[in-house]
Amino acid sequence: MSNDVMQAAAGNPVYRKRLMIHRAGIALSFLAMVLGLFFLGWILFTLVVKGIGAIGLDIFTHTTPAPGSEGGGLMNAIVGSLLMVGAATFISTPIGILAGVYLAEYGEVSLFAKVTRFVTDIMLSAPSIVIGLFIYAIYVANVQHFSGWAGSFAISLIAIPVVVRTTDNMLGLVPTSLREAAFALGAPRWRVATFVRLRAVKAGVITGVLLAVARISGETAPLLFTALNNQFFSTNMNAPMANLPVVIYQFAMSPYDNWRELAWGGALLITFSVLALNILSRAMFHQKNQH
Repeated sequence: MSNDVMQAAAGNPVYRKRLMIHRAGIALSFLAMVLGLFFLGWILFTLVVKGIGAIGLDIFTHTTPAPGSEGGGLMNAIVGSLLMVGAATFISTPIGILAGVYLAEYGEVSLFAKVTRFVTDIMLSAPSIVIGLFIYAIYVANVQHFSGWAGSFAISLIAIPVVVRTTDNMLGLVPTSLREAAFALGAPRWRVATFVRLRAVKAGVITGVLLAVARISGETAPLLFTALNNQFFSTNMNAPMANLPVVIYQFAMSPYDNWRELAWGGALLITFSVLALNILSRAMFHQKNQH
């Protein structure tokens, strides 16, 4: 834009009004970003200050202590969380990816696919406690005991919609020309979907899986109604199982200083684990975009 045109535009009251609105919007957006970063930094700083004292070898090698006792750790809760999150990932990943492939391939012409996408969007925003109550009603109440499997089923229902929508969105980014080239070579539709489209966006799909893992790692409400807790070390998935979110909840509400310190340590572990998963997923997606 030349200087004459810019000067003429600057003298226009409509232009000046739009410019003021634009600058006000930019200023408010910047302020919101600063506030968000401030509170995020405050949370992380508080977690580090209060939880770093509990981080040590004992937290990984000792089980949760009895009420009023000293020492102890979170080994049983860490192992229980890893088992349940691992089982939930094993359940949700193939279901979510295959459902996402179906939606991407048939979502525009199939009524069932449209209903599936609608239900998936609802499940993405569903309160996690409702999902926990659902698993309690259909599984825990029938087998009449809490278990690690029930906890895995509950959090897998939270992870599945994340994987479905991520896979669906990633497959939608594949150029139409790539699909047409595969069809021109005589490849059937199922092979194009799995060996061409899905392979082209595998980094994005893996990112979705990592985001789903990060999403379910800190869920507490569903596990209160399904896995409950276990003070002792156990790898039996068919019995009540210790897990970090529920242990943090119970220890943080307790009157014992040792328990509260362990709760801060567990919260620090979960927070930085989720943060690491998010950074890893974004790094993978960024690397894919560069290629």
